Amino acid sequence: MHKPNEVRSLMPSTPKLLSGLIYSHGKLVRAGNREATALRPVEITPHFISSAEGSTLIRLGETQVVCTASVEDGVPPFMKGSGKGWISSEYAMIPRATDTRTSREVNRGRQSGRTMEIQRLIGRSLRAIVDLEKLGERTVWIDCDVIRADGGTRTASITGSMVALALALKKLQEMEVIKRIPLNDYVAAISVGIIGNQTLLDLDYSEDSNADVDMNVVMTGSGLFVETQATAEKDPFGGEDLTRMIDLARPAIQELVQLQKSITKVELPGGKG
Repeated sequence: MHKPNEVRSLMPSTPKLLSGLIYSHGKLVRAGNREATALRPVEITPHFISSAEGSTLIRLGETQVVCTASVEDGVPPFMKGSGKGWISSEYAMIPRATDTRTSREVNRGRQSGRTMEIQRLIGRSLRAIVDLEKLGERTVWIDCDVIRADGGTRTASITGSMVALALALKKLQEMEVIKRIPLNDYVAAISVGIIGNQTLLDLDYSEDSNADVDMNVVMTGSGLFVETQATAEKDPFGGEDLTRMIDLARPAIQELVQLQKSITKVELPGGKG
């Protein structure tokens, strides 16, 4: 078992400033001279919150998200008597996760549409790779709290939550609450986008806010899609653009999955672990 603060990492003419981005000879110069196909530095710290059954702190560049997995007996009313479990998610940002303070949603009286969309996406992504029947009538609550937001918070939340979930299920097995860990696969996510004529992997905030097309890809370790979200901010985009973005995301997600596996060390059916 990894120690609480053990970190696993994946690290790798005069420009002018334009719209928050830096260009040189008509080409975007990314922060740290990062290549178009490169992830930002990634770190996942397991067991970050000692009181939770499973937890992580994931860092994706400047973006940081605390993910916890909490297990409760019982399921939502619509699942009672089914013999199956459930995974639900909540997502939030602390007020100074952003460059200027954003008031807490609880003070506004309701969650924003963006927050509800993201937490539903996280829940769907994790349910896709869990055998809910083998989980039994239990609920795993996934809580994702963004402590620094610089683009990619929803994709980082999915990737970090996968590890928190696996650690929580591993703990249940160690306590002999369940016989085997009910995971069928791993899942991770990353953003991709098009700015001008460049297709870029893992957009930070300045890139995302200037993108002509932005896309989030959620994929399993075996290469199957859970969800793709692609949006043209101005002009429509073609099938070749979509294929190019997916081809850029695919190896990056496999890289993230390998990082997840190195932390959880969970054996999955069919040699997926």
